[in-house]
Parts: sequence; structure tokens; C-alpha cells
Amino acid sequence: YGKNIFFVKTKDIKQSIKNISFLDTIEVKKKYPNTLIIKIFETKPIAILLKNNEYFLLDSRSNLIAISKDSVADNNYPYIFGKNSEKYFLNLFNLLKESNFPISKVKNYYYFQIGRWDLQLENRLLIKLPNDKTKLAVKKSIKLLSQDDFKNYEVIDLRINGRIIVK
Repeated sequence: YGKNIFFVKTKDIKQSIKNISFLDTIEVKKKYPNTLIIKIFETKPIAILLKNNEYFLLDSRSNLIAISKDSVADNNYPYIFGKNSEKYFLNLFNLLKESNFPISKVKNYYYFQIGRWDLQLENRLLIKLPNDKTKLAVKKSIKLLSQDDFKNYEVIDLRINGRIIVK
């Protein structure tokens, strides 16, 4: 305030607010003679992560935002479990989105140190994905979920290439 717009540097404005964890991108434009237009785009929350007995909201840029235990109950986001899962989750999430997997039906994501994931759906069905050829397994799981034959199973195991094991 009170500064000539010619002397205001857009990078200084961006720098002063870029440390806010839930911001995705910031656009600053000068509209002469006396207006600054600042557009702020927030990241989208994706899931809740439990790490070292603390709850975090994981957003679309892999930022961890600390949240209280009380606010966890108010959210409908899926949970992520597994050591260092936050490092690898965004890759899986993007793969699921690209494949048109029904992400909204996932209740829990379980990460295993060998690099593979299990997905637990709202109907308690557990889908076990392999650590390699995951994209192929995701596409196969989408087909299986659309078939009536597979609605009565508790587990669909796709870890072995070329085989489907159900329970």
C-alpha cells in the first residue's frame, strides 16, 4: 500500500505468500495505473495420512498439512497407511485417475515397502495390486468391478501376472 505500482515487483509478492502449504499456483499481474490482480489457486485435498501417530491431509502436490484428530472424523477422504507411503501415493493416484478407476469408492490405501499397493473399497472389497505392471492390473480391476460375478468376493488379488485370485 502507498507504493507506486511501477516499483512493485511481482516476484516479491509471490515470494511472500508461496510458503503457504496449500497453495498450488500464484499469478500476479499489474493493471495500470493502480491495480494488482492476484490469483491464487489452492491444492486439492486427496487423502488423510497417519504418520507417527499424527494426522495429515495429503494434497494434490504431495504436501502434508497437519490436522487435528477431531477434524479427521469430519472428513470423507480415504486413509493412507504404510511407511513412506506419501512419497509414492501421488503416482498411484494419478495412475488411477488416468485409468478412470472409481477413486471415490476407495476407503483405504495400503502401501507396502516392496512398492505395491492394496485398495480397500467402501464395500470392503480388497484389491491387491502388483509392484510391477500396475497400470495393467488397474485396468483389469476396473473390468472386474463392472462384472456381477465379482461383487460377492472379499479379495481380488492381481499380484501374479496373468492370474486373478479371488476369495
